[in-house]
Amino acid sequence: MVIMTTNASTTKLLTLGTLDISDAHVYPAFVFGTIIYLIIVFCNLLILVSIAVSKKLHKPMFILLFNLPISDMLGATAFFPQFVISIVTRSRLISHPACITQAFLIHVYGTGNMLSLTAMAYDRYVAICHPLRYNAIMNTNNLIKIIFSIWLINLSLMVTLFILHARFKLCRTNIVDLYCNNPSLLKLACESTDVNNYYGIATTVLILGVILFVIYTYAQILYTCVMTNQPDARRKAIQMCSTHLAVYLILQINTLFTIIAHRVESASPYLRRSFGLSVLIFPPILNPIIYGLKITELKESIILFLKINICSMK
Repeated sequence: MVIMTTNASTTKLLTLGTLDISDAHVYPAFVFGTIIYLIIVFCNLLILVSIAVSKKLHKPMFILLFNLPISDMLGATAFFPQFVISIVTRSRLISHPACITQAFLIHVYGTGNMLSLTAMAYDRYVAICHPLRYNAIMNTNNLIKIIFSIWLINLSLMVTLFILHARFKLCRTNIVDLYCNNPSLLKLACESTDVNNYYGIATTVLILGVILFVIYTYAQILYTCVMTNQPDARRKAIQMCSTHLAVYLILQINTLFTIIAHRVESASPYLRRSFGLSVLIFPPILNPIIYGLKITELKESIILFLKINICSMK
């Protein structure tokens, strides 16, 4: 293994966590990983294209949903190509700039998903709890501001986080996880990481605030649905919101356990790695499937898009 010099700017190589894959399972693992990645890209592209080409989906909810597949593909692309190539080459070495880039993109993916789902929760809250004001609140100008805010907040938080990494000299070269991320990179630092920890606490407080906001919106939605006298409207609203909530909980629960596993020294590294992988695998796969199957308008547009394109190929 090539040892990194103490200055992070003079780049050498870092070593990612071992995969422990036997020779007999190298190529099956490579094929499986590649197929998972292609499924993620295909399903999310299908959602993107279906929303883009269908005029009836050019509504605030679907325009906000448009951000989710972009974020999912960003996270999957940051992880899977490097991961499956390392399976075949049997090399877990990665350069420091590549590691920083991977970590940055993966954190942008996670934060982008959280903020996009929060914006979608707010959209459903306004639509169900304040239907008469919906068009006024979710107008084009406000929609643009919401989408711009999602990516501005996301990128600002992540750029600041990784600028704080740039000041460190590194004394270690072993990444404890299967991919690069903020907690693993901090463990390589020689000096105190107090500033990063304080920033992490502030970010965690912000995230908890976002989670509480989402809980409040869904509590209000549930109350409104229970009190309505229209069974069909109640059923449709509950179905729509249960879809949003399921996707949100999948992401947040996986992320929460991953963070806890990094903080608890006695936590099993296998458990930590499993949760870490689940954050990158399950949301990008399940998001398009859940939304594609549960939202009738989107499902119909996907089916129509596939029929048109399959027929045109014959």
